[in-house]
Amino acid sequence: MSISLYDLSVPVFTRGLGQLTHLLDKSLAHAKANGIDTATLVDARLAPDMLTLAGQVQRASDASKLGVARIAGLTAPSFPDEEKTWDDLVARIAKTQDFLKTVERAQVDGQEERDVVIKAGGGEAHFTAQRYLLQFALPNFFFHVTTAYDVLRHKGMPIGKLDYLGKF
Repeated sequence: MSISLYDLSVPVFTRGLGQLTHLLDKSLAHAKANGIDTATLVDARLAPDMLTLAGQVQRASDASKLGVARIAGLTAPSFPDEEKTWDDLVARIAKTQDFLKTVERAQVDGQEERDVVIKAGGGEAHFTAQRYLLQFALPNFFFHVTTAYDVLRHKGMPIGKLDYLGKF
């Protein structure tokens, strides 16, 4: 049995963004119940040289929308990184999910050998679409979703592994 490029991308990114929304929703409820200013969470980071929670959400959004667009040969929507509030973060995820809903299976499947070139570290990285998805886009996406989770945990939010993984 083979698995399609579409099945490895669009549903995986969509589910991951859904779990990221769940993490934010559960953290928001805790923050409200405990008088925690969500602005302190939006601007929280694990280390001085790491992105804030907002930056992690922005990069997860970018990794998923650009990942699918590059594979399918589409132009991804451009979202300026201007999210400053909790509602802004949730809206960013929703806009990304809305874009993913527009991508059809036929646009992705069969594109395994498409050339994907990204600018990285002052140069260019060349991939096939399949290698790009498996070796760059998915790991990058999950790095940022996981780091968003870690920021929230670090700030005392009552989220755990099952909140990250979701229901099966």
